[in-house]
Amino acid sequence: MANASGFFTPSVPSLRLRGRIQTPIGIYRTGFLSPEGFSLRVFCSNPAQGSDKLASGSGASSSESRAPRLVSQGCKLVGCGSAVPTLKVSNDDLAKIVDTSDEWISVRTGIRNRRVLSGKESLTTLAVEAGRKALQMAQVDPDDVDLVLMCTSTPEDLFGSAPQIQKALGCKSNPLAYDITAACSGFVLGLVSAACHIRGAGFQNVLVIGADALSQYVDWTDRGTCILFGDAAGAVLVQACDSEEDGLFGFDLNSDGDGQRHLNATIKENEMDNALGSNGSVLDFPPKRPSYSCIKMNGKEVFRFAVRSVPQSIESALEKAGLPGSSIDWLLLHQANQRIIDAVATRLEVPPERVISNLANYGNTSAASIPLALDEAVRSGKVKAGHTIAAAGFGAGLTWGSAIVRWQ
Repeated sequence: MANASGFFTPSVPSLRLRGRIQTPIGIYRTGFLSPEGFSLRVFCSNPAQGSDKLASGSGASSSESRAPRLVSQGCKLVGCGSAVPTLKVSNDDLAKIVDTSDEWISVRTGIRNRRVLSGKESLTTLAVEAGRKALQMAQVDPDDVDLVLMCTSTPEDLFGSAPQIQKALGCKSNPLAYDITAACSGFVLGLVSAACHIRGAGFQNVLVIGADALSQYVDWTDRGTCILFGDAAGAVLVQACDSEEDGLFGFDLNSDGDGQRHLNATIKENEMDNALGSNGSVLDFPPKRPSYSCIKMNGKEVFRFAVRSVPQSIESALEKAGLPGSSIDWLLLHQANQRIIDAVATRLEVPPERVISNLANYGNTSAASIPLALDEAVRSGKVKAGHTIAAAGFGAGLTWGSAIVRWQ
Protein backbone atom coordinates (compact mmCIF):
# COMPACT_ATOMS: atom_id res chain seq x y z
CA MET A 1 0.00 0.00 0.00
CA ALA A 2 1.05 3.61 -0.13
CA ASN A 3 1.30 6.44 2.28
CA ALA A 4 0.77 10.11 1.59
CA SER A 5 4.48 10.77 1.27
CA GLY A 6 4.63 9.27 -2.20
CA PHE A 7 6.62 6.21 -1.20
CA PHE A 8 5.27 2.68 -1.16
CA THR A 9 5.63 0.64 2.00
CA PRO A 10 6.21 -3.09 1.73
CA SER A 11 2.72 -4.10 2.84
CA VAL A 12 1.38 -6.35 0.08
CA PRO A 13 -2.00 -8.12 0.02
CA SER A 14 -2.79 -11.20 -2.06
CA LEU A 15 -1.25 -11.27 -5.53
CA ARG A 16 -3.55 -11.61 -8.53
CA LEU A 17 -2.11 -12.02 -12.02
CA ARG A 18 -4.96 -12.96 -14.34
CA GLY A 19 -4.00 -15.14 -17.26
CA ARG A 20 -0.39 -15.51 -16.16
CA ILE A 21 -0.32 -17.50 -12.92
CA GLN A 22 -3.04 -20.11 -12.59
CA THR A 23 -1.96 -21.55 -9.23
CA PRO A 24 -1.67 -20.07 -5.73
CA ILE A 25 1.55 -18.26 -4.94
CA GLY A 26 3.43 -17.32 -1.82
CA ILE A 27 4.72 -13.78 -1.49
CA TYR A 28 7.86 -12.17 -0.12
CA ARG A 29 8.23 -8.47 -0.65
CA THR A 30 10.46 -5.47 -0.35
CA GLY A 31 10.17 -1.90 -1.59
CA PHE A 32 12.93 0.46 -2.66
CA LEU A 33 13.41 3.84 -4.27
CA SER A 34 15.70 4.02 -7.28
CA PRO A 35 17.00 7.18 -9.01
CA GLU A 36 14.53 6.53 -11.81
CA GLY A 37 11.58 6.40 -9.39
CA PHE A 38 9.92 3.86 -7.17
CA SER A 39 9.89 0.19 -8.00
CA LEU A 40 8.29 -2.61 -6.01
CA ARG A 41 9.90 -6.02 -5.99
CA VAL A 42 7.72 -8.98 -5.12
CA PHE A 43 9.35 -12.34 -4.46
CA CYS A 44 6.97 -15.09 -5.51
CA SER A 45 7.05 -18.82 -4.98
CA ASN A 46 4.63 -21.41 -6.27
CA PRO A 47 3.75 -23.99 -3.61
CA ALA A 48 1.73 -26.04 -6.10
CA GLN A 49 4.80 -26.65 -8.23
CA GLY A 50 6.71 -27.75 -5.16
CA SER A 51 4.02 -30.24 -4.15
CA ASP A 52 4.03 -31.66 -7.68
CA LYS A 53 7.76 -32.24 -7.44
CA LEU A 54 7.41 -33.96 -4.08
CA ALA A 55 4.60 -36.14 -5.38
CA SER A 56 6.72 -37.19 -8.37
CA GLY A 57 9.58 -38.19 -6.09
CA SER A 58 11.97 -35.58 -7.43
CA GLY A 59 13.48 -35.27 -3.98
CA ALA A 60 13.08 -31.46 -3.89
CA SER A 61 12.84 -30.16 -0.35
CA SER A 62 10.05 -27.89 0.82
CA SER A 63 12.45 -24.98 1.14
CA GLU A 64 13.72 -25.53 -2.42
CA SER A 65 10.21 -25.68 -3.81
CA ARG A 66 9.40 -22.34 -2.20
CA ALA A 67 12.60 -20.55 -3.28
CA PRO A 68 11.52 -17.02 -4.20
CA ARG A 69 11.85 -15.55 -7.67
CA LEU A 70 11.98 -11.82 -8.31
CA VAL A 71 9.04 -10.02 -9.92
CA SER A 72 9.32 -6.26 -10.46
CA GLN A 73 6.27 -4.30 -11.60
CA GLY A 74 5.44 -0.71 -12.44
CA CYS A 75 2.34 0.94 -13.86
CA LYS A 76 1.53 3.30 -16.72
CA LEU A 77 -1.38 5.21 -18.25
CA VAL A 78 -2.36 3.57 -21.55
CA GLY A 79 -5.90 4.75 -22.38
CA CYS A 80 -8.33 7.55 -21.64
CA GLY A 81 -11.92 8.52 -22.39
CA SER A 82 -14.57 11.06 -21.43
CA ALA A 83 -18.27 11.82 -21.74
CA VAL A 84 -20.42 14.91 -21.13
CA PRO A 85 -24.19 15.55 -21.08
CA THR A 86 -25.89 16.89 -24.19
CA LEU A 87 -27.44 19.95 -22.52
CA LYS A 88 -25.15 22.97 -22.73
CA VAL A 89 -25.89 25.87 -20.37
CA SER A 90 -24.18 29.14 -21.31
CA ASN A 91 -23.50 32.17 -19.16
CA ASP A 92 -26.24 33.97 -21.06
CA ASP A 93 -28.66 31.18 -20.10
CA LEU A 94 -27.78 31.66 -16.43
CA ALA A 95 -28.28 35.41 -16.75
CA LYS A 96 -31.95 34.65 -17.35
CA ILE A 97 -32.42 33.06 -13.93
CA VAL A 98 -29.91 34.88 -11.67
CA ASP A 99 -28.46 38.38 -11.52
CA THR A 100 -25.31 37.84 -13.57
CA SER A 101 -23.85 38.22 -17.06
CA ASP A 102 -21.45 36.49 -19.42
CA GLU A 103 -18.81 39.14 -18.76
CA TRP A 104 -19.18 38.96 -14.97
CA ILE A 105 -18.76 35.16 -14.96
CA SER A 106 -16.00 34.83 -17.56
CA VAL A 107 -13.82 37.58 -16.06
CA ARG A 108 -13.99 36.07 -12.55
CA THR A 109 -13.84 32.37 -13.43
CA GLY A 110 -12.90 31.83 -17.08
CA ILE A 111 -16.08 29.78 -17.56
CA ARG A 112 -18.43 30.37 -20.51
CA ASN A 113 -20.39 27.11 -20.73
CA ARG A 114 -21.10 24.02 -18.69
CA ARG A 115 -22.91 20.70 -19.34
CA VAL A 116 -25.80 19.54 -17.15
CA LEU A 117 -27.53 16.16 -16.93
CA SER A 118 -31.06 16.16 -18.32
CA GLY A 119 -33.76 13.79 -19.51
CA LYS A 120 -32.80 10.14 -19.23
CA GLU A 121 -29.09 10.84 -18.85
CA SER A 122 -27.41 9.65 -15.67
CA LEU A 123 -23.98 9.88 -14.10
CA THR A 124 -23.62 6.12 -14.44
CA THR A 125 -24.18 6.20 -18.20
CA LEU A 126 -21.59 8.97 -18.55
CA ALA A 127 -19.09 6.98 -16.47
CA VAL A 128 -19.69 3.84 -18.51
CA GLU A 129 -19.18 5.73 -21.78
CA ALA A 130 -15.94 7.30 -20.55
CA GLY A 131 -14.69 3.95 -19.24
CA ARG A 132 -15.53 2.15 -22.48
CA LYS A 133 -13.60 4.74 -24.52
CA ALA A 134 -10.57 4.34 -22.26
CA LEU A 135 -10.65 0.55 -22.68
CA GLN A 136 -10.96 0.90 -26.45
CA MET A 137 -7.97 3.23 -26.66
CA ALA A 138 -5.94 0.86 -24.50
CA GLN A 139 -7.19 -2.14 -26.50
CA VAL A 140 -8.16 -3.92 -23.31
CA ASP A 141 -11.20 -6.19 -23.14
CA PRO A 142 -13.63 -5.58 -20.25
CA ASP A 143 -13.01 -9.14 -19.07
CA ASP A 144 -9.34 -8.28 -18.52
CA VAL A 145 -10.14 -5.47 -16.06
CA ASP A 146 -9.07 -6.37 -12.53
CA LEU A 147 -10.51 -3.35 -10.72
CA VAL A 148 -12.88 -0.43 -11.33
CA LEU A 149 -12.42 2.68 -9.19
CA MET A 150 -15.27 5.20 -9.34
CA CYS A 151 -14.09 8.55 -8.00
CA THR A 152 -17.21 10.55 -7.21
CA SER A 153 -18.96 12.58 -4.54
CA THR A 154 -22.37 12.19 -6.22
CA PRO A 155 -23.08 8.45 -6.58
CA GLU A 156 -26.53 7.42 -7.74
CA ASP A 157 -26.68 4.79 -5.00
CA LEU A 158 -25.93 5.41 -1.34
CA PHE A 159 -23.74 2.31 -1.36
CA GLY A 160 -21.73 3.33 -4.42
CA SER A 161 -21.98 3.28 -8.21
CA ALA A 162 -18.83 1.37 -9.16
CA PRO A 163 -20.39 -2.14 -9.26
CA GLN A 164 -23.11 -0.91 -11.63
CA ILE A 165 -20.45 0.54 -13.92
CA GLN A 166 -18.56 -2.76 -13.82
CA LYS A 167 -21.75 -4.57 -14.81
CA ALA A 168 -22.61 -2.14 -17.62
CA LEU A 169 -19.10 -2.41 -19.07
CA GLY A 170 -19.57 -6.16 -19.42
CA CYS A 171 -16.87 -7.30 -16.99
CA LYS A 172 -18.05 -10.90 -16.75
CA SER A 173 -15.27 -12.03 -14.43
CA ASN A 174 -16.75 -9.95 -11.56
CA PRO A 175 -13.69 -7.81 -10.77
CA LEU A 176 -13.66 -5.69 -7.64
CA ALA A 177 -15.32 -2.28 -8.03
CA TYR A 178 -15.68 0.42 -5.39
CA ASP A 179 -16.15 4.17 -4.98
CA ILE A 180 -13.63 6.76 -3.78
CA THR A 181 -15.03 9.97 -2.28
CA ALA A 182 -12.57 12.87 -2.17
CA ALA A 183 -14.40 15.60 -4.08
CA CYS A 184 -12.24 17.40 -6.64
CA SER A 185 -9.12 15.52 -5.49
CA GLY A 186 -10.80 12.17 -6.13
CA PHE A 187 -9.21 11.34 -9.46
CA VAL A 188 -5.66 11.90 -8.20
CA LEU A 189 -6.41 9.62 -5.25
CA GLY A 190 -7.79 7.11 -7.73
CA LEU A 191 -4.54 7.12 -9.72
CA VAL A 192 -2.48 6.51 -6.61
CA SER A 193 -4.87 3.78 -5.45
CA ALA A 194 -4.58 2.10 -8.86
CA ALA A 195 -0.79 2.14 -8.53
CA CYS A 196 -1.07 0.57 -5.07
CA HIS A 197 -3.19 -2.29 -6.39
CA ILE A 198 -0.84 -2.89 -9.31
CA ARG A 199 2.46 -2.55 -7.49
CA GLY A 200 1.32 -4.10 -4.26
CA ALA A 201 -1.18 -6.76 -5.33
CA GLY A 202 -0.23 -7.70 -8.87
CA PHE A 203 -3.33 -6.36 -10.61
CA GLN A 204 -2.84 -5.91 -14.35
CA ASN A 205 -5.55 -3.46 -15.51
CA VAL A 206 -7.23 -0.87 -13.29
CA LEU A 207 -9.91 1.42 -14.69
CA VAL A 208 -9.99 4.78 -12.86
CA ILE A 209 -13.10 6.88 -13.49
CA GLY A 210 -13.73 10.39 -12.25
CA ALA A 211 -17.38 11.42 -12.53
CA ASP A 212 -19.60 13.94 -10.79
CA ALA A 213 -22.99 15.62 -11.20
CA LEU A 214 -22.72 18.57 -8.85
CA SER A 215 -25.50 20.37 -10.73
CA GLN A 216 -27.87 18.33 -8.56
CA TYR A 217 -26.46 19.98 -5.41
CA VAL A 218 -26.30 23.57 -6.64
CA ASP A 219 -28.56 26.37 -5.45
CA TRP A 220 -29.56 27.79 -8.82
CA THR A 221 -30.54 31.08 -7.18
CA ASP A 222 -27.03 31.63 -5.76
CA ARG A 223 -24.90 33.29 -8.40
CA GLY A 224 -21.78 32.71 -6.32
CA THR A 225 -21.91 28.93 -6.84
CA CYS A 226 -24.38 28.05 -9.62
CA ILE A 227 -22.09 29.62 -12.25
CA LEU A 228 -19.22 27.28 -11.40
CA PHE A 229 -20.30 23.68 -11.72
CA GLY A 230 -21.03 21.25 -14.52
CA ASP A 231 -21.43 17.48 -14.98
CA ALA A 232 -19.04 15.09 -16.74
CA ALA A 233 -17.07 11.85 -16.58
CA GLY A 234 -13.50 10.98 -17.50
CA ALA A 235 -11.51 7.77 -17.28
CA VAL A 236 -7.99 6.40 -17.51
CA LEU A 237 -6.82 2.80 -17.84
CA VAL A 238 -3.77 2.16 -15.63
CA GLN A 239 -1.84 -0.96 -16.66
CA ALA A 240 0.94 -3.01 -15.13
CA CYS A 241 4.33 -2.80 -16.84
CA ASP A 242 8.01 -3.51 -16.24
CA SER A 243 9.57 -1.29 -13.62
CA GLU A 244 11.71 0.38 -16.29
CA GLU A 245 8.52 1.65 -17.97
CA ASP A 246 6.92 2.88 -14.75
CA GLY A 247 4.85 5.99 -15.42
CA LEU A 248 4.00 7.22 -11.90
CA PHE A 249 7.12 8.99 -10.70
CA GLY A 250 5.93 10.55 -7.46
CA PHE A 251 2.89 11.84 -5.61
CA ASP A 252 1.79 13.91 -2.64
CA LEU A 253 -1.58 13.61 -0.86
CA ASN A 254 -3.05 15.76 1.92
CA SER A 255 -6.21 16.71 3.77
CA ASP A 256 -7.26 19.30 6.35
CA GLY A 257 -10.60 18.80 8.06
CA ASP A 258 -10.39 22.25 9.61
CA GLY A 259 -11.00 23.74 6.16
CA GLN A 260 -14.30 21.90 5.73
CA ARG A 261 -16.13 25.03 6.82
CA HIS A 262 -15.04 26.79 3.62
CA LEU A 263 -16.54 24.26 1.18
CA ASN A 264 -19.21 21.71 2.02
CA ALA A 265 -22.62 20.21 1.34
CA THR A 266 -23.66 18.88 4.71
CA ILE A 267 -26.62 16.76 5.80
CA LYS A 268 -29.62 18.75 6.96
CA GLU A 269 -32.87 17.76 8.63
CA ASN A 270 -35.89 17.34 6.43
CA GLU A 271 -38.22 20.27 7.16
CA MET A 272 -41.28 18.12 6.45
CA ASP A 273 -40.28 15.76 9.27
CA ASN A 274 -40.14 18.71 11.66
CA ALA A 275 -43.60 19.83 10.56
CA LEU A 276 -45.07 16.37 11.17
CA GLY A 277 -43.65 16.20 14.71
CA SER A 278 -42.95 13.01 16.63
CA ASN A 279 -46.48 11.62 16.19
CA GLY A 280 -46.32 10.14 19.69
CA SER A 281 -43.11 8.23 19.06
CA VAL A 282 -40.17 7.93 21.43
CA LEU A 283 -38.07 11.11 21.45
CA ASP A 284 -35.73 11.24 18.42
CA PHE A 285 -36.96 7.88 17.17
CA PRO A 286 -37.56 6.82 14.45
CA PRO A 287 -34.65 8.83 13.01
CA LYS A 288 -35.58 11.68 10.73
CA ARG A 289 -34.82 11.23 7.06
CA PRO A 290 -31.79 13.39 6.14
CA SER A 291 -30.98 15.19 2.91
CA TYR A 292 -27.97 17.12 1.71
CA SER A 293 -27.85 20.88 1.60
CA CYS A 294 -26.77 22.73 -1.52
CA ILE A 295 -23.07 23.43 -1.99
CA LYS A 296 -21.81 26.22 0.25
CA MET A 297 -18.47 27.84 -0.49
CA ASN A 298 -16.31 30.68 0.74
CA GLY A 299 -14.70 31.52 -2.58
CA LYS A 300 -11.95 33.77 -1.22
CA GLU A 301 -10.77 31.19 1.30
CA VAL A 302 -10.82 28.37 -1.24
CA PHE A 303 -8.79 30.52 -3.65
CA ARG A 304 -6.19 31.25 -0.96
CA PHE A 305 -6.00 27.59 -0.03
CA ALA A 306 -5.53 26.46 -3.64
CA VAL A 307 -2.84 28.94 -4.70
CA ARG A 308 -0.89 28.23 -1.50
CA SER A 309 -1.20 24.45 -1.21
CA VAL A 310 -1.20 23.20 -4.81
CA PRO A 311 2.24 24.55 -5.82
CA GLN A 312 3.72 23.14 -2.62
CA SER A 313 2.17 19.75 -3.32
CA ILE A 314 3.48 19.61 -6.89
CA GLU A 315 6.96 20.67 -5.76
CA SER A 316 6.88 17.94 -3.11
CA ALA A 317 5.85 15.30 -5.66
CA LEU A 318 8.63 16.43 -8.02
CA GLU A 319 11.17 16.23 -5.21
CA LYS A 320 10.09 12.70 -4.32
CA ALA A 321 10.31 11.77 -8.00
CA GLY A 322 13.80 13.25 -8.22
CA LEU A 323 12.75 15.50 -11.09
CA PRO A 324 13.25 19.24 -11.68
CA GLY A 325 10.33 21.52 -12.53
CA SER A 326 11.76 21.93 -16.02
CA SER A 327 11.00 18.27 -16.73
CA ILE A 328 7.25 18.98 -16.80
CA ASP A 329 5.78 18.97 -20.30
CA TRP A 330 2.26 19.79 -19.13
CA LEU A 331 0.62 21.23 -16.05
CA LEU A 332 -2.84 19.71 -15.58
CA LEU A 333 -4.80 21.08 -12.65
CA HIS A 334 -8.32 20.49 -11.45
CA GLN A 335 -10.42 22.86 -13.55
CA ALA A 336 -11.95 24.99 -10.81
CA ASN A 337 -11.20 28.57 -11.77
CA GLN A 338 -8.91 30.05 -14.42
CA ARG A 339 -7.50 32.51 -11.90
CA ILE A 340 -6.38 29.60 -9.71
CA ILE A 341 -4.86 27.79 -12.69
CA ASP A 342 -2.96 30.92 -13.77
CA ALA A 343 -1.73 31.68 -10.24
CA VAL A 344 -0.41 28.15 -9.69
CA ALA A 345 1.29 28.12 -13.10
CA THR A 346 2.95 31.45 -12.32
CA ARG A 347 4.28 30.23 -8.97
CA LEU A 348 5.66 27.08 -10.62
CA GLU A 349 7.07 29.13 -13.52
CA VAL A 350 5.17 27.08 -16.09
CA PRO A 351 4.45 29.12 -19.24
CA PRO A 352 0.81 29.39 -20.43
CA GLU A 353 1.47 27.30 -23.55
CA ARG A 354 2.28 24.31 -21.32
CA VAL A 355 -0.90 24.55 -19.23
CA ILE A 356 -3.91 22.37 -20.13
CA SER A 357 -7.26 24.08 -19.64
CA ASN A 358 -10.76 23.35 -20.96
CA LEU A 359 -12.54 25.13 -18.10
CA ALA A 360 -14.26 27.58 -20.44
CA ASN A 361 -16.31 24.82 -22.05
CA TYR A 362 -17.26 22.67 -19.06
CA GLY A 363 -16.87 24.58 -15.80
CA ASN A 364 -15.87 22.78 -12.62
CA THR A 365 -16.70 19.09 -13.07
CA SER A 366 -15.10 18.01 -9.78
CA ALA A 367 -13.46 14.56 -9.98
CA ALA A 368 -14.06 14.44 -13.74
CA SER A 369 -12.13 17.60 -14.59
CA ILE A 370 -8.59 16.17 -14.80
CA PRO A 371 -9.38 13.05 -16.89
CA LEU A 372 -11.79 15.06 -19.08
CA ALA A 373 -9.10 17.63 -19.88
CA LEU A 374 -6.48 14.91 -20.34
CA ASP A 375 -8.66 12.99 -22.77
CA GLU A 376 -9.24 16.06 -24.93
CA ALA A 377 -5.53 16.91 -24.89
CA VAL A 378 -4.53 13.37 -25.88
CA ARG A 379 -7.11 13.01 -28.66
CA SER A 380 -6.23 16.43 -30.10
CA GLY A 381 -2.57 15.44 -30.29
CA LYS A 382 -1.41 17.97 -27.72
CA VAL A 383 -0.27 15.37 -25.19
CA LYS A 384 1.94 12.74 -26.82
CA ALA A 385 3.51 9.48 -25.70
CA GLY A 386 6.41 10.09 -23.37
CA HIS A 387 5.21 13.47 -22.12
CA THR A 388 5.51 14.14 -18.38
CA ILE A 389 2.44 15.63 -16.71
CA ALA A 390 2.13 17.29 -13.31
CA ALA A 391 -1.49 16.73 -12.28
CA ALA A 392 -3.10 18.15 -9.15
CA GLY A 393 -6.56 18.05 -7.62
CA PHE A 394 -7.91 20.17 -4.77
CA GLY A 395 -11.26 20.80 -3.19
CA ALA A 396 -13.75 19.94 -0.47
CA GLY A 397 -12.58 18.20 2.65
CA LEU A 398 -10.36 20.05 2.34
CA THR A 399 -8.30 17.63 0.27
CA TRP A 400 -5.49 18.14 -2.21
CA GLY A 401 -2.94 16.03 -3.96
CA SER A 402 -0.63 15.82 -6.95
CA ALA A 403 0.96 13.15 -9.11
CA ILE A 404 3.81 13.27 -11.59
CA VAL A 405 2.94 10.88 -14.40
CA ARG A 406 4.05 9.98 -17.90
CA TRP A 407 1.50 9.43 -20.64
CA GLN A 408 2.04 5.90 -21.98
